[in-house]
This record gives sequence, C-alpha cells and structure tokens, in this order.
Amino acid sequence: MKLSQFKFKLPESQVALYPPHKTFENEDGTVERVYSRDQCRLMVVHRKSEKIEMFQKDAEGNDTEEYLTFRNLVDYFNEGDTFIFNDTAVFPARLYGTKEKTDAKIEVFLLRELNEELRLWDVLVEPARKIRIGNKLFFDGDGPMVAEVIDNTTSRGRTLRFLYDCPHDEFKRELFALGEAPLPRYIVDNRPAEEDDMENFQTVYAKSEGAVTAPATGLHFSKQLLKMMEIRGFNSAYVTLHCSLGAFDPIEVEDLTKHKMNSEQVIIQQEACDMVNAAKENGKNICAVGISTLRATESSVGTDGLLKEFNGWTNRFIFPPYDFGLSNRLLTNLYHPESTMMMATAAFGGYDLIYEAYNTAVKNGYMFGCYGDAMLILED
Repeated sequence: MKLSQFKFKLPESQVALYPPHKTFENEDGTVERVYSRDQCRLMVVHRKSEKIEMFQKDAEGNDTEEYLTFRNLVDYFNEGDTFIFNDTAVFPARLYGTKEKTDAKIEVFLLRELNEELRLWDVLVEPARKIRIGNKLFFDGDGPMVAEVIDNTTSRGRTLRFLYDCPHDEFKRELFALGEAPLPRYIVDNRPAEEDDMENFQTVYAKSEGAVTAPATGLHFSKQLLKMMEIRGFNSAYVTLHCSLGAFDPIEVEDLTKHKMNSEQVIIQQEACDMVNAAKENGKNICAVGISTLRATESSVGTDGLLKEFNGWTNRFIFPPYDFGLSNRLLTNLYHPESTMMMATAAFGGYDLIYEAYNTAVKNGYMFGCYGDAMLILED
C-alpha cells in the first residue's frame, strides 16, 4: 500500500492533550482535573458485518443517545476470553539541561542505557546543531548531574557519559528525578508536561522498566475495570515490548514496503504462552491490547498459531495486507494520519472499514492520540 492512502483531515481540537477528565474550579480560582482512565469513548468495529457501533443500547437493543465508554468493552467478552497486555513501564525520559559556557537550553531525551558501569546513554538532543562531541551539559542548575557528549549517532542522536560517581541505583534515582513524562511531541508542543502526567502516562499494571513512550491503549484500564474483568472470568496475560519512538518516526517513502521500523526489545515468557494458547485451543477470544502488544505477539507466534517464548528484538512493521496468526480481536486508540499505528489497525480491521471508522470518528468528535478515545475490533 501507499503512504498517501492513510491521509485524512484531523482537526487540532480533536487531538487529546489530557486523559479523560472532569474539570473543577476551586474557590481560589485554580483549576483542578479529576481523571477517569476508563471513561473515554469506545467505538466498536465489526470486521465481517462491517458494522460500526458508537452508542449504548436500551433494554430492547436499540441505540440510545449515550456513547459507549471504555468500560462497556466487558459486554463484548465472555468467560475464558483472554486479553494480552504489554506490561512495559515508562521512565521519565525527557530532561532539560544547559550547555557549558553558553547556557543554551537543551532538551535531552533518554532512549536507553548502553553501559551501566560507565554511565553511557543513547539519547536525542534538541537543538542538535548546538551539541558536538566534547560538549558538557549541566542539569538541575548547579547540581551534581553533568554529562559529556562522547559520540554522534544520528542527526539528533548522541551518546552521553554522565559524570556522576555513586552507586548505580542512586545515579538512576537522581537522573530520573530530573526527568518528566516523555509525552509525544504533539502534546508537549501544545502544553508543558505536568506532575500528573507521570502517573497518567503509565499503565496501572506497568512492571518492566524500559519504555520511552506508553503503550497507549493500556492507559484506559483502571484497577476497578481490571477487577471487574477478573470477576467476569476474563484472563489477563502479560508480555513486554519496550516502546521506543520508532512508531512516531515519520514515514518518508510512498511505498510502505520500503519503510524500516526501529527495533524494540520483546520478552514473552512461558506463563503468558500457556494462558493464551490454552484459551485459543478452547475456542476463546484472544484480544491484543494495543499495537505494541500486537507487534510483540506477531513476532513470536508460530506457524501453528500458538504463542512461543521469545526474548529478543523486533522491527515488525504491520500494514495492509497482513495475515495475523494469533489474536482475533484488537483494542487500540485512534491515531494520527499516516501513522504506523493507524496502518496496523487498518491491517487488522480491513483498510476500507477502518478508513470509514476513522472518518466517522472525526465527524462525531472522537479524540485522537495517546490520551484519546479507543476502538475495539471484533471479527464478527
């Protein structure tokens, strides 16, 4: 397929800058937001019947004027159905420092630690033209955290060596204390990161540190909803894919077969395989929660359609047409035009149907992006 086939007009007002919330004004004039993870809208798309659901039903099964919310997803599943979650944990990857001598403000985005003993990190810097090998960056004013640029990796990429002599645990704690939630560019270009974002941009089941962006669909699950799912007899399996910025890289080729994704680390343990495979063999539904989960499982499913243990890296780029080997259902967010996430959604739901669903979402005021509304794709 071609890149241009994934264009559509998305109004800026429909890009979510905050999670679902209610706003209250205090007596002193300050504004307070009360967040509700599981109260975003939910669109349900049926692949075979090509039906798009947006509204809750009354007792007779007729549409009401009330939109479906994320909590309504439990009404589409049965006992024994299995959800696969990505349990990666986001760390506060965006820092701001100053360049020695000039005091120029520099954004440093931590990607991954290269060497624990030497305190080496792979990072992105902005503005990159000001940062050369040998430069030193100072963090937290006159604080002790200093980094030296020791290599150029890409146009914006650098290798930093942090000059901080202490036990590694203390170093990581002090480094992360300087950082903020690594919100996508389309959010931080419109408002600064806030204290609540580090909690809001983390799933409630996050466990394995290593992501520099959130597995966004998982952000909608509250502890209360997970408990409700447990009571109804749904199973929850956990895999790990450490989300990088690769999914946000602009695609610069019209022919999608020529686009290369960045590699991301995947860990799938036998416990998850046993749960998912037992459900599949018993004819139960398997629902991938988010595109990162879909990419992880499609990188480790066997020719027999069963999930295999995996510990390695994947650069799998999913776009139509694509034959899926494991999940028969997908939960995902609504994403930007020409994004890899939209393409994977179209591969799962069918290009024409998903394109129609996206246009319907725009017309009906759904919110897009990591903090936006959600879509459930069913096979019926």
